[in-house]
Amino acid sequence: MTATPEAIERLEASLGVARSAPSRRMLIIVNPYATTVSDRLRSLVVYALRGRYEVDAVDTESRDHATQLCREAARGGYDVVVAFGGDGTVNEAANGLARSDTPLSCLPGGRTNVYCRMLGIPTDMVDATEHLLRLADDWRPRRVDLGQLNGRKFLFSAGVGLDASVVEHVDAHPRMKTRLGEYYYAWTGLLTFSRGYLVHPPRLEAVLGGERVRGVTAIVQNAAPYSYFGDRPVHMAEGAALDSGDLSAVVLRRAWPVDVPTIIWRALSARARLARHRQVRPFAELSSLRIRSLDERPLPLQVDGDYIGEAQEAQFEVEPRGIAVVA
Repeated sequence: MTATPEAIERLEASLGVARSAPSRRMLIIVNPYATTVSDRLRSLVVYALRGRYEVDAVDTESRDHATQLCREAARGGYDVVVAFGGDGTVNEAANGLARSDTPLSCLPGGRTNVYCRMLGIPTDMVDATEHLLRLADDWRPRRVDLGQLNGRKFLFSAGVGLDASVVEHVDAHPRMKTRLGEYYYAWTGLLTFSRGYLVHPPRLEAVLGGERVRGVTAIVQNAAPYSYFGDRPVHMAEGAALDSGDLSAVVLRRAWPVDVPTIIWRALSARARLARHRQVRPFAELSSLRIRSLDERPLPLQVDGDYIGEAQEAQFEVEPRGIAVVA
């Protein structure tokens, strides 16, 4: 949800709810550059949540700052850490809280807010704030799985190849990302495909036991869906859930123009399955998966929609019950 003046007025009107003595300590980690975050909205959200929690709020100042803040919060005895930003902020928070007993929650400050949706937190800011207020009376933390890519934790998806290249280019133009959202992703995807994957795409190989599958792109998921296009879920790999204890994956064998329309249609369809596409090799119930470059070019990598660089090899693993969440 975009933080429109009408939405902020709704939040101001909701501040009249009954307030009681806070019983739990909450740290809110705010990404001030996230799509829907403003100083006014931040102040209203913090004020509202102080009706039921003892709240501290800290703005992130640099990449991976949220990870360090969360490590300190876990040591400092906070009852919950709330990531207020996009999925990248939530990912950084998860990397700081992994294996601790301090649960993670989130508020929808980004454009897509995939993990918020997975946890059942509304994407409307007013509804999400009220949801967190109600949690104070229904406090039931649970543990869910974490994925891992070369040591970096991820919450729902990671990719090697085309999708990581798209994320890299989108992240380089934050204003366009904010203005156009999923449509900018789609445009960048087509542009990246035509320039970097149509003629001479990077070649990779997925290795699982004795099986080797060659392709140009791999997507690994710790939960479903892979993402959203507006309100429509984007389906890629099948089988993994937040508490299933395993990963799922798909490897795209080739990147030919004739395949692109049917791949996009299957990814967005509520009935057709991408796993049944003739140029896609699906994997399910994975505990690990290794992907390596076949042509000495480093492979672009992304986790939870954030570009994290390049590597010759990508090692994926799952950490069952690796993080506590409350939602």
